[in-house]
Amino acid sequence: MAPPNKSCLAIFHKESAFSFFAAYDALCEEGTATPVCKALDEVADISVPGSKDHAIVQGEILEGLVTRMVSRESSVQMEEVLRNFSQTPLDGVDCDLGPTLREICAPDRLDEMQQIKAILENFGSSMYPDHFDWSGNGGLDAQSRKAGESVVAEFLQAHPTDYATKKLQETIRLMKQMKPSCFPAAFKCYGNYQKFDSLSNDKYYKMVIHVLDDSVFKRYRQEMKKNQGLWPLYRGFFIDVNLFKANNKKAAELPKESNILLNSIEGSLDSSSSVKDGLADEDSNLMIKLKFLPYKIRTFLIRNGLSTIFKDNQSDYSNNYVRQMESWGTSESKLKELCILLNKWATYIRGKYDNESLSSSIYRTVENLERKYLSEAEPFLEQYAKSSPANLALIRAAGDMVQTEKFLAIVDAQRDEEDDFQPECGAAPSCRTASLDVVSKTEGLIVFFPGIPGCAKSALCNEILKMPGGLGDNRPLHSLEGDRTKGKYWQKVAAEQKNKSFRIILADKNAPNKDVWQQIEDMCRTTNAAAVPIIPDSEGADTNPFSLEALAVFMFRVLKRVNHPGNLGKDSPNAGNVLLKFYKLYDGKSRREFENEMYERFGSLVKMPLLKPDRAPLPGNVKSILDEGLGLFSLHGGKRGRGKPSNGSDVSEEWKQWEERLREILFGYEDYLKSIQVPFDVAVKEVVEQLKAVAKGDIKTPDTAKQRFGNIIFAAVKVSQADILGLLRKVAEKDTDVSNFLNGIKLENNLNKVHITLAHKGAHGVAAVASYGVYQNQELPVSFNTLFYNDKMAALEAQLGTVNGETIVSRNDWPHCTLWTAAGVGPKKANTLPQLVSEGKAKRVLVDPPITISGVLDFY
Repeated sequence: MAPPNKSCLAIFHKESAFSFFAAYDALCEEGTATPVCKALDEVADISVPGSKDHAIVQGEILEGLVTRMVSRESSVQMEEVLRNFSQTPLDGVDCDLGPTLREICAPDRLDEMQQIKAILENFGSSMYPDHFDWSGNGGLDAQSRKAGESVVAEFLQAHPTDYATKKLQETIRLMKQMKPSCFPAAFKCYGNYQKFDSLSNDKYYKMVIHVLDDSVFKRYRQEMKKNQGLWPLYRGFFIDVNLFKANNKKAAELPKESNILLNSIEGSLDSSSSVKDGLADEDSNLMIKLKFLPYKIRTFLIRNGLSTIFKDNQSDYSNNYVRQMESWGTSESKLKELCILLNKWATYIRGKYDNESLSSSIYRTVENLERKYLSEAEPFLEQYAKSSPANLALIRAAGDMVQTEKFLAIVDAQRDEEDDFQPECGAAPSCRTASLDVVSKTEGLIVFFPGIPGCAKSALCNEILKMPGGLGDNRPLHSLEGDRTKGKYWQKVAAEQKNKSFRIILADKNAPNKDVWQQIEDMCRTTNAAAVPIIPDSEGADTNPFSLEALAVFMFRVLKRVNHPGNLGKDSPNAGNVLLKFYKLYDGKSRREFENEMYERFGSLVKMPLLKPDRAPLPGNVKSILDEGLGLFSLHGGKRGRGKPSNGSDVSEEWKQWEERLREILFGYEDYLKSIQVPFDVAVKEVVEQLKAVAKGDIKTPDTAKQRFGNIIFAAVKVSQADILGLLRKVAEKDTDVSNFLNGIKLENNLNKVHITLAHKGAHGVAAVASYGVYQNQELPVSFNTLFYNDKMAALEAQLGTVNGETIVSRNDWPHCTLWTAAGVGPKKANTLPQLVSEGKAKRVLVDPPITISGVLDFY
């Protein structure tokens, strides 16, 4: 990532760090270097010029920033360095920097190797004196590419000669020992031709390690908590490896202290001194990538969507990119624009590679496209950008077509004025699925269960069906029991919903994976229905949304079943194994991640109480038998995960013995397993109350489920509508004119989202808005002492109090709370009321004594 515009280093202390992230939230949908870096310079405690100006080297397109959290001592040291050493002028600002990267690569857009060669040649002989130094000869190159796994294995077995090698071996060994599905990463080795010597037996390699999935970092952090000496994991490693045999000659060349050093390393790993390097400290060495819209469009929405476009269909692609943007908290206006862009992209790229040519080699075609996606995407995006200034501002197209001054003029023209809390015009984009913040009672509703057998879904559905009046509205209830439904269950649910869309369907079947969730989303989109998941409430394990206690309860319930229609009960010889399969389907997600995904996909969530909060801990024997089963499943589940354990003679006896011990132990702790469960009637009552709220449209996605990024417009103090109405009633009791005015405008019907603006992005700049970040979500007393009004608007003058002893100051010249404006009058016009009073065009009424109301400071 290139350094920011004139700021390659900025230091933020506690207060300014809040402002830093607020500034990013406000600007991440813009991705324009000048305003972003200007805002960061303004909120930083220390700002150090970079060696190159971003706007000159890369233009105004800003893809992302990398920030690192360091200790307080680090910033003190940096301040001392800056005091002792003067800063040199920006290097290269006034000189010709030569052709840009895009200009160098443009002639070879479709050939990656030629692009690399062109880049190297452009640097000159100092970087590229000999083709052999970078590419080697054909035979050696082919040999080194095949040597990847063997070199990694040899590297891990080798005797390290320094501390860094030892720590890298630990990291790589951990990743290699874990299952590939848990730690997906690529390990490749290439010959280091610059150090190649045909007369030597030493082996020189460049090792490249690429972490392929974000989930790896979450699992790795769990390992760091267990082993405090582990080095942190990053997206990619590029390592020079020198493998050699320590013969007599080599041994003499090694430092005599080598063995002493390694012994001290071994001894220190178990001691408190092992963390002196600080690399296991997540807070002091946390690195965060802050992605801007240009990067997100190209990488997450275009490149990552190619497989869905070709392997599935354009409709699935639409669902995926909308869900992705909603998880980012993308503003409604930006989401609408991007839906149009991405639909055109899908049509364009699909049309270019027709279906006939894809039929036999679709996977290879997609793989090639993902590797060189920019070669296809950039020409499309440049043409799209040329069609209108709005499109240019949307995608931040790169290349010669963008001139900084004109580009920034377009961006500035799009920035909002101070029309706070005004609803956006226009309907939601047609590509959007039924991703709901509020479930409408005018649509169908699909109730489904992302759970595990034994979670009591069938018993719950039976109780709901027996309730008089259903869920409290006029929609009929219909249940489809999975164990008694022949054929493809979810297709039958879709058919039922399509035939009678205005009803509530209880989908009485476990829905444990993304394939099912996608089908339910498709049903919602095609039948204008909403969906609500009901999940058992459990704290969860480290990498599973369900705890071992929950699993034990589910197994116990299943093993107590008699005459179960699905043959999963007391008489099933492999019931424990089946439940382990379901449990493992959820692996890889924490409880919070699981719940957030449900919120992001469906907009609401109902939790069914399961375990008592004051329960005794899980007995050791129960935990041990579950751990043993999970271990067996890890060993044999891959081979026989779809069949019964008894079908394989090599493992059947092991599974049989485990199933017998499972029953013996769970039934031996029957009293305990019953005692830790929330009574079923209590659980049903709570679920029904939540479902009724969903059916009425009263449940909204909690603020913690979706964060707001990119669409921060202003900082404000929000106050209660009821408190303001109570204040105005007191004023009206003393003033007949005020009473007549308020009755005439029916203020109680028109008062929405009352707030005092502190700073607005359009009027005061991003830095001003971001400066309130340290006070976010804090309560603030606001005193109101004067009412201003005329026939077009009304407002209350406000005096702001303090937060933690600090007085909050509004950037507005006149801090106020706008109460009402007539049709066609923008809220910003309320700023003119004091002037209108002096001109005799508005009235001013004192609030005596002043009334203080508590509000909350937040971004909007």
